[in-house]
Amino acid sequence: MRNSNILSGLLAATAITTVAESALAADYGSFDGVTIEAKLIGGQQYEGLYGRIADWEAATGAKVEIISKKSHFEIDKEIKSDMAAGTTKWCVGSNHSSFAPQYEGLYVDLTGKVAAETVGEFVPGNIKASTVGGELLMLPRAQFDVSVLYYLKSNYTDEAKAAAFKAEYGYDLAVPDTWEQVKDQAIFFADPPNFYGTQYAGKDEAIVGRFYEMVVAEGGNYLDEDKKPIFNSDAGQRALQWFVDLYEAKAVPAGTTSYVWDDLGQGFASGTVALNLDWPGWAGFFNDPESSKAAGNVGVAVQPMGSVTRTGWSGHHGFSVTNDCANQDAAVSLVTFLTSEESQLAESAGGSLPTRSAVWTANVAAAEAGDDAFRAESLAAFAKGAEYAFAVPPIPEWGESTNIVFPELQAAIVGDKTVKEALDDAAEAVDELMRESGYY
Repeated sequence: MRNSNILSGLLAATAITTVAESALAADYGSFDGVTIEAKLIGGQQYEGLYGRIADWEAATGAKVEIISKKSHFEIDKEIKSDMAAGTTKWCVGSNHSSFAPQYEGLYVDLTGKVAAETVGEFVPGNIKASTVGGELLMLPRAQFDVSVLYYLKSNYTDEAKAAAFKAEYGYDLAVPDTWEQVKDQAIFFADPPNFYGTQYAGKDEAIVGRFYEMVVAEGGNYLDEDKKPIFNSDAGQRALQWFVDLYEAKAVPAGTTSYVWDDLGQGFASGTVALNLDWPGWAGFFNDPESSKAAGNVGVAVQPMGSVTRTGWSGHHGFSVTNDCANQDAAVSLVTFLTSEESQLAESAGGSLPTRSAVWTANVAAAEAGDDAFRAESLAAFAKGAEYAFAVPPIPEWGESTNIVFPELQAAIVGDKTVKEALDDAAEAVDELMRESGYY
């Protein structure tokens, strides 16, 4: 089947292992009386995994106290504040491949603390992206991210809509394959304030990452080989103009400039958004009638093409252990449990993409069994989308640069600056950052 052929490429040169024993049977150590403080990313799609922590507590005798649970942008700010204040004695933190280079000295090298056999069970590319300066700073969870296009299928079965669209735009209405088609359809479907054609995250790293991947899709890039900003190019202007046009047409919600991931997820689940570029972790949520009004009406397609290639900003979530943790062995045990095969099987059942080879295999087998057509459709889209995946620049200044760039993108979107003015101002400020950091 096509799913198997596509996914086999992702598993190339990776040994296929059998599914591990249950958490209660596995030996995660004995840590009676130990309390592990954790700072974890929050959000509906993560709660299923956190619900399994009770199993680890029962198996080890330890307790987990979640002392912070916020979006990764807020967690990132909190962690940096802790680093500056020297208050990093908590033990386990959520991490991300895009953020990991910023936390120099905070997290322990897991090499040797986690068995080499266990590390070898992960997809090698994810382990490589979890390694900074030769140190394995996190274990990947079942949250490998590359966005695909979710859409409401009913919009493509309505003959009246199809006729009206073709009369206005001159081509047949079908699930969009390019960003120009997404824009056309989003404007066509929009009926504000009751219904919107699409939406996008409008602040923090979220919008800069989206802008970055669309610049690449248009044939440009964020930085050149010397780390000099080059996003204020023709490709960058075309990319940002896409956001501006949708906002001006009221095809996106008025509040989109304040949206991040949870806002987008809840928005599409409300059934009032036609097209939604989003992460794998939302798939199960979107098609669950208990959480989503769009359930049963959700299609999944590979992310759209720009002028040159498909969008593909990607990365993965993970868990890290602080150097200042007083009980590192217990913390490593918890991180190993949260990224175990059983944990990844449970988490990926909701749509997340796993980072363990055996779990990819299990998910493909389940899809091929034909018992979940939506899951099979999702896996095929995610796997195709992964072929276009690329990471953000692996430099500590990535996050700081996004704090510089996102207000400029917002200024263009709401009309306070022209697209060229906003990008030139952003590039000038990032250029100063790169010079101060000693890149040139």
